[in-house]
Amino acid sequence: MAVKIRLTRLGDKKSPFYRVVVADSRTSRDGKVIEKLGTYDPKTDPAEIKIDVEKAKTWISNGAQPTETAKTILVKAGVIEASGKKTAPKSDKKKKQA
Repeated sequence: MAVKIRLTRLGDKKSPFYRVVVADSRTSRDGKVIEKLGTYDPKTDPAEIKIDVEKAKTWISNGAQPTETAKTILVKAGVIEASGKKTAPKSDKKKKQA
């Protein structure tokens, strides 16, 4: 089973609020979760991040892979360290064919 640390969306239209959760990678975005790790509120200034650091570190050590967005939030929360490596931008297939 591939386990991911990712965000589930809550909140009203145009007022997003997210939970940081551990879920099977095959489930839908707002589907069944294994465990809730915290919350992320991007509407406040600055964005409010509440993460249970011990739970998050335990899941990462057990092999859970964070998504790109979740990884950014975990870095800001101090759960993991930022890698200096930047990901390459995705190439556009249409440009290569022309």
